[in-house]
Amino acid sequence: MNEIRDLMIGIDFGKERSQICYYDRAADEARSISMKVGSSQFEAPTCLCRRVEHGDYCMGLEAEYFAREKGGVMVNDLYGISDSTDSVEVAGEEMSPHELLAVFLKGMLKFLGIMDIVKNTKCMVITTPVLTGTQVINFQKACAFLGFSPEKLMLLDYRESFYYYMLTQKRDTWNRNVAWYTFQSEKVSFRKMYMNSGMRPVLVRIDEPVETVLGAEPKQKDADFCRFIQQTLGSDLYSSIQITGMGFDQEWAKQSVKMLCFQKRKVFYGNNLFARGACMAAVERLEKKNLKGYRYMSDSLVLADVGMEMRVMGSPAYYPLIEAGNNWYECKAQCELILDNMEELIFTVATMEKPEKRRVSMSLPGLPKRPNKTTRLRVELAYISASECQITVRDLGFGEMFPSSGKVWKENTRW
Repeated sequence: MNEIRDLMIGIDFGKERSQICYYDRAADEARSISMKVGSSQFEAPTCLCRRVEHGDYCMGLEAEYFAREKGGVMVNDLYGISDSTDSVEVAGEEMSPHELLAVFLKGMLKFLGIMDIVKNTKCMVITTPVLTGTQVINFQKACAFLGFSPEKLMLLDYRESFYYYMLTQKRDTWNRNVAWYTFQSEKVSFRKMYMNSGMRPVLVRIDEPVETVLGAEPKQKDADFCRFIQQTLGSDLYSSIQITGMGFDQEWAKQSVKMLCFQKRKVFYGNNLFARGACMAAVERLEKKNLKGYRYMSDSLVLADVGMEMRVMGSPAYYPLIEAGNNWYECKAQCELILDNMEELIFTVATMEKPEKRRVSMSLPGLPKRPNKTTRLRVELAYISASECQITVRDLGFGEMFPSSGKVWKENTRW
């Protein structure tokens, strides 16, 4: 690789297989890293192996070898572990989910061949099929364990990676609808990415998947997939069709390929889409910022702008805390303030559904009685889901004259 600092890294943490890529600035594209020297094998099994004799772990292809040939202890369901809070016993040793994830991620990062990877990384983006609250916590802990600051980490699910991948490709592949077929053994699912160009910013959505089961025999499989293509594409116009997953093969999909390519539609097939999409998400958000006019409407998106009306440097001003359009696990804010003839907090909220600003109050029962402007508070906001925000308020006191009471107020709210 030709990048050695300010690295933009994308990691596809899949249920069965994972891969890693980096942003090549000279070529202006994400490049996949081979998991085996001198080969084009870009996927590694999502697993670890405890090498008892060596007292360490290995991952991916090496893990499979040591478990099979050398009697190592395999940790197979690493994806399931990532969505758990329970510790795992490995060769008599209790390991937390985030510790095992840290071992796996460290192993993946070694393929980049960069000294002091944490120092030389500008952003690492991890994408996974579905991103739960438990996974968010485990990945954040794992990356902190490795030395990555929160500012160097992004988390996405596959759908958001798909969005970033598509909208950083040539415009003629996404200026209309985009079809997305995912193969998994005998099943295939379909999603449609579409835009509401009449809105500003342009709203981009990806439908929930529609799924079908294909026949086992090649001819039947081809016929079943043809029928599914007709049902899902219908008469809509598509700029391109993306095919991911394991199971699609042009050897059996003879009629299907003709139907996919109808009306000169562009058809792409590959399994590095999500890692590359994750990588390009970092490039877009931190450097290029070409997609300011677009907003991906994910299920994880916070749709409320939250702030407070304050006096800043003696003048009344609006102080923003949370900005709409970010994923809930990225939405955190805090500030310190001094109460002025108030015994409650007032937040100013505007949502996409209710754009007019409204005031939402939070009471502070048991607030210590002090002279005006001698109560200092720390206000912290942290989303715990896409629709629910936890507010934590701490009494900081006011110097030696009015020491902190230690009181803490917490409230969960849906704006």
